[in-house]
Amino acid sequence: MSLDFSARHIGIDDSARQLMLDALGCASLDALMDAAVPTAIRQTAPLRSLPHAATEAEALAELRAIAAENRVRVSLIGQGYYGTITPAVIQRNVLENPSWYTAYTPYQPEISQGRLEALLNFQTMVSELAGLHTANASMLDEATAVVEGMLLARRASKSSSNLFLVDSDLFAQTRAVLDGRAEAVGLELRYLPLADTDPADLPEAFGVFVQYPAASGRIWDPSAIIARVKEQGGIAIVAADLLALTLITSPGELGADVAVGTTQRFGVPMGFGGPHAGYLAVREGLERSMPGRLVGVSRDADGRPAYRLTLQTREQHIRRDKATSNICTAQVLLAVMASMFGVYHGPDGLRRIATRVARTTAAFAERLAANSVEVLNDAAFDTLTIAVPGRADDIIAAARDRDILLWRVDADTVRLSFDEQSSTDSALFAELSGVFGFMPGSGIPGAGASEPVTRIPAALERESEFMTHPVFHTHRSETAMMRYLKRLADRDYALDRGMIPLGSCTMKLNAATEMAAVTWPEFSALHPFAPLEDVQGSLVLIGMLETWLAELTGYDAVSLQPNAGSQGELAGLLAIRGYHRSRGDEHRTVCLIPSSAHGTNAASAVLAGMRVVVIATTVTGDVDLADLRAKIETHRDELAALMITYPSTHGVYEHDVMEVTAAVHEAGGQVYIDGANLNALLGYARYGDIGGDVSHLNLHKTFCIPHGGGGPGVGPVAAKAHLAEFLPGHPLAQMDVHPPFDMTTGSAGTSEHRGAPVSAAPFGSASILPISWAYARMMGSEGLTDATANAVLSANYVALRLREHYPVLYAGENGLVAHECILDLRPLKESTGIGNDDVAKRLMDYGFHAPTMSFPVAGTLMVEPTESEDLAELERFIQAMIAIRLEADRVAAGEWPAGDNPLVNAPHTAESVIAGEWEHPYSRELAVYPASLVADDEHGSGADGSGGFGATRADKYWPPVRRVDQAYGDRNLVCACPPIEAFA
Repeated sequence: MSLDFSARHIGIDDSARQLMLDALGCASLDALMDAAVPTAIRQTAPLRSLPHAATEAEALAELRAIAAENRVRVSLIGQGYYGTITPAVIQRNVLENPSWYTAYTPYQPEISQGRLEALLNFQTMVSELAGLHTANASMLDEATAVVEGMLLARRASKSSSNLFLVDSDLFAQTRAVLDGRAEAVGLELRYLPLADTDPADLPEAFGVFVQYPAASGRIWDPSAIIARVKEQGGIAIVAADLLALTLITSPGELGADVAVGTTQRFGVPMGFGGPHAGYLAVREGLERSMPGRLVGVSRDADGRPAYRLTLQTREQHIRRDKATSNICTAQVLLAVMASMFGVYHGPDGLRRIATRVARTTAAFAERLAANSVEVLNDAAFDTLTIAVPGRADDIIAAARDRDILLWRVDADTVRLSFDEQSSTDSALFAELSGVFGFMPGSGIPGAGASEPVTRIPAALERESEFMTHPVFHTHRSETAMMRYLKRLADRDYALDRGMIPLGSCTMKLNAATEMAAVTWPEFSALHPFAPLEDVQGSLVLIGMLETWLAELTGYDAVSLQPNAGSQGELAGLLAIRGYHRSRGDEHRTVCLIPSSAHGTNAASAVLAGMRVVVIATTVTGDVDLADLRAKIETHRDELAALMITYPSTHGVYEHDVMEVTAAVHEAGGQVYIDGANLNALLGYARYGDIGGDVSHLNLHKTFCIPHGGGGPGVGPVAAKAHLAEFLPGHPLAQMDVHPPFDMTTGSAGTSEHRGAPVSAAPFGSASILPISWAYARMMGSEGLTDATANAVLSANYVALRLREHYPVLYAGENGLVAHECILDLRPLKESTGIGNDDVAKRLMDYGFHAPTMSFPVAGTLMVEPTESEDLAELERFIQAMIAIRLEADRVAAGEWPAGDNPLVNAPHTAESVIAGEWEHPYSRELAVYPASLVADDEHGSGADGSGGFGATRADKYWPPVRRVDQAYGDRNLVCACPPIEAFA
């Protein structure tokens, strides 16, 4: 008899579950949850909007029906989103490969060398195309990258001005995001037609932003504008199209300090808006002001080159209320795809693609001119703005009749952009001729010419080299590319290899059925600004998911626009800010945040224009009610919000949460509940019922969107009705009302979100929403509730089994934790000299990724096993942790020196135990096969008969490098591909 999906998703079977419950002294899962979850917050109303759980086949059939309501046409809309061809070798071996999409953020660099190399390729490619010294390892999208560039300019500028100059010829979505974010932090924007402005007339400003090429398609030389702003102490930011940069002068050569943009057209589908990897690059001297993540080259314990996240203390969420950005994630999976697009094509291949686009654009401009149709931009790379007096709507309609999408500028003007896909379509070229009312020629004029003909100004043609490193010249055949990707994947540790027990991160199963629809063209090939009639299926799916999430959380409205948890936080706080201001309460700007909170909470509050006041926590990890009441009284008249996480950041269900939220409401504040730990609550309590006014959720945690090595993520924001209108809207959204659909599966109703957008696309990373839709559809309300209970069961079982070896730092009234537990390693450090870093590295020798280190308490490990792991894997981890404790005790007993033992030398590579003489006081075998030495017998006697560790010697995972020297990498900053000689 086949199992239903929830039984496939939840790793613990009935017999294992009973064994675990018996160990905890609980008769049933219900009894465990009754003891763990406070009665006062328990959900009583049934979940009405979620349909009964579907089978995998049924869910895929429903998704196919929904996808069929979308219509994929040839998009020439452009505006920052372009057709691209994803090489099949990259789609199959990266996007569809769990070795890449189930990996976590590379905080443990020794077992992240593959994706770190891929990201270093990304940084090298971007920095050289942009003509700047250093690029980071991706941003969320272009619009938010522009905002980050503006904020960087504000802190790096020598000007005292509060004014930021903006090129008025920019993408509409960038303007909308920029407007909202600048207003929140009190920056003044001034839009100017910079291409037609005399530099001498520019006012002093702390920065300037230029779109290059411009949204209209115009290419012009901004170097004089840039020079003038820099003379006055300002910082120059250029949003540049990377494909165009293969043919036109780089921003760095024009004098720019910062370049931003998107890498979407490097093999990443449009996907109705995302996810895509944005980029940000800076000139030398600005590296330490950059937001986001930065990969650098360091060395390991043997002096060999090794990659790592460099300048890690620069990550903004660590700086909390001192932060200038709330970015704590990246679009790693998409950055890997874009970098591999560059590796596969190389600089010559990218130039060929770009040249074909530019020649097609020029050829069609010539055809228009020959037929007396005026093109308004003489210089162009891929985009033409065309004057059609009084005929724009007719032209748009005629194009749609031919399954072509153009961009309507106004009643007299249309715009079109060629791309990698459309520039090879001769039939399309002929169809376009008919759209504009003249006879088509044969083929694409000039396509076979020996000399390229483009509309790029000669003075701006690129002469500098880029992507010169051998990695961009080596992997031309599919065989070579496939093997390169496999080689990198083998240097990493992902969920396809074993458990990643990261507290606060919820690394659970990303089922293949959930992932299936991501690459369906009906979802992946949609332009985010496609017309309403073409995107009915996606809007139905979005509406259903919004409805389900609202029901599951007890809120009235949901926006799926935020494309990261941090952006969901910001959106929620901006909604609170908008609500207070609408009531004339502009003075309400204080945000109360517990000292234990996620660091992005404070960073997001600052970026929402709020002032952070920290609330103390008690020795049990709960919010200190006395301190909370005192802070409320001190700031009663200016209180805007309280931000709390529930269950708490310490992994505990706080019993006083209703008292906390009531106290804030009584003082006129709003309550923001961080949804990072929803996996411990879903089906048992709802944020909206315990006093929450707004929350963000992490679909990449609770709802199974893969972490992808550090991104993508989706962080939707859910709110009560009074805040709904202040949730993020978008000027280019297809509509204000979702289409109706079968009421048996719920109805989205109306969407009246009018807040400033926080993402470039109306629905954020829309192409991965089918993952969460499929998870919820296949689990149903009962399955989601069971997942929560089994996650709590697993965490409590791990806590019980390890408590005598490592103190569990926090627990609730019944001695139970929520879905995660904090193991206190500080006593171990004091008694043996072995710290949590040593334990984390030694776990690699045992075949594990470490738990979360030193968060939320320094010197600890936070463990979250999730509901997806089976008992054998839990036991493998438990026994590894016990064995490591015994090893530490041997150090304390003097059996091994404090400076030379298997813990401080971990991890051990294959080379480290076979090369040269072995001079350590422990054996080579114990170094690399520790699991077999603590098994009961050679053949195993664990839960699965494999030595108690669920793995044999044949399953050994070999770390590719030894322990990475973090300090060396910070002192010697190298953030681009090192020469081959470095690895000799």
